[in-house]
Amino acid sequence: MTLTLIGINHKTAPIELRERIAISRDDLPETTRALAATPGVTECMIVSTCNRVEILAALESPDTDLTTFLHRHFNLDPNLLAPHIYQHRDQHAVRHLFRVASSLDSMVVGEPQILGQVKEAFAIARSAGTVGGHLEHLLQSAFAAAKKVRTETEIGSNSVSIASVAVELARKIFGSLQGRTVFLVGAGKMSELAARHLVQQGAGTILVTNRTLERARTLAEPFNGRVIPFEQLHETASEADIVITSTGAPHPIFRREHGHAFLQRRRNRPMFFIDIAVPRDVDPEVNKLDGLFVYDIDDLQQVAAAHIAERKTQATDAEALVAAEVERFHQRQRTVNVAPAIVALQRQAEEIRQAELRRIHARLDTLTPEQIAAVEALTRGLVNKFLHPPMQALKQAARENDATRLEALCETWSLPTAPEPAAEPQPAAAPEVRHEKPQRHASKEASVVGGK
Repeated sequence: MTLTLIGINHKTAPIELRERIAISRDDLPETTRALAATPGVTECMIVSTCNRVEILAALESPDTDLTTFLHRHFNLDPNLLAPHIYQHRDQHAVRHLFRVASSLDSMVVGEPQILGQVKEAFAIARSAGTVGGHLEHLLQSAFAAAKKVRTETEIGSNSVSIASVAVELARKIFGSLQGRTVFLVGAGKMSELAARHLVQQGAGTILVTNRTLERARTLAEPFNGRVIPFEQLHETASEADIVITSTGAPHPIFRREHGHAFLQRRRNRPMFFIDIAVPRDVDPEVNKLDGLFVYDIDDLQQVAAAHIAERKTQATDAEALVAAEVERFHQRQRTVNVAPAIVALQRQAEEIRQAELRRIHARLDTLTPEQIAAVEALTRGLVNKFLHPPMQALKQAARENDATRLEALCETWSLPTAPEPAAEPQPAAAPEVRHEKPQRHASKEASVVGGK
């Protein structure tokens, strides 16, 4: 069985591509089942967030091509996806998963949301019936490693998130959020985090809308926010100085014609959009209108870079901890792989014990049942004591990934050879993909700060 992980993320692909293969929570079960139906896939799950789409699968053969699933399912030209996709196998895949769950591969290193997103993806795959013992053991180990990173390092101190970075950007552009009207479009976790940070920064009125009105009420209540029916989204949005939008809509919900209407009703007073949805909620054409300022998830990387620098030391400690947890996982897996040899050794010894008892059976006829039981216990105890050293030797060779010693031990006792250990993983840096922010963003930001 081969473990494979493929995907794209904020480091390797622009948002224009990420939003084309983004999978909504409602569609994730069906997409996961479609992946599981791919020939050669025995177990699988999919993680889809605003910053990444990753497939993790246990395959019958390393020749199974998961990229073909992405091309066909999302109707993408293979040449479009190829330069941006990354692929990890076996130990490399385990290391990448552990780093993702521990928030070491996030846009904002140390942000707490990714672990919950991975857990949710795993729960969805479980419900869809696409995971078994292999991924179950792997994911539980990844969650344990992430918890250890969170509790034993300072990487989560003064925790930040995409939502908090978005609010920080708004504060830098407006100078102060005191008294600003904020419109939260979408009542998910990101919106809740954004609302919390906005209130801390002194925001005034908070408007909340969501397709499910009850969810909007739940979010608005702790912040004394005003709930807006989703049908009144466009006629109400112009009241807001800042719109933070994070819905699961497959297409933009704010388009250029809406922007024109907002500016007319606001008498050209500037309006700021932070779009943390993938696919994007705000059409890029809106950003071309004077007085409307749109920042998407990729634009937030500039603010996130400062947090990454601040956490460099903590990230180094966390990387070392993750590396140790990855090695611990591999040791356990190698011990599991040698189990058939240990079972065969125990079976051989038991067969010898039973044969010897049968050979002297006639001489045991005079023994009482209690004495027979004592003989059974004695012989079993002797066998277990004799088996202990070779069993420990097999486990030790497996833990140390010593293929030569493992093979010699198996040959000594005529045992089935354990699977050949895979090569040790070597750290592989993700390709650096630079996306220059359009100059228009810079000029627009300057005009807002300057009091346009």
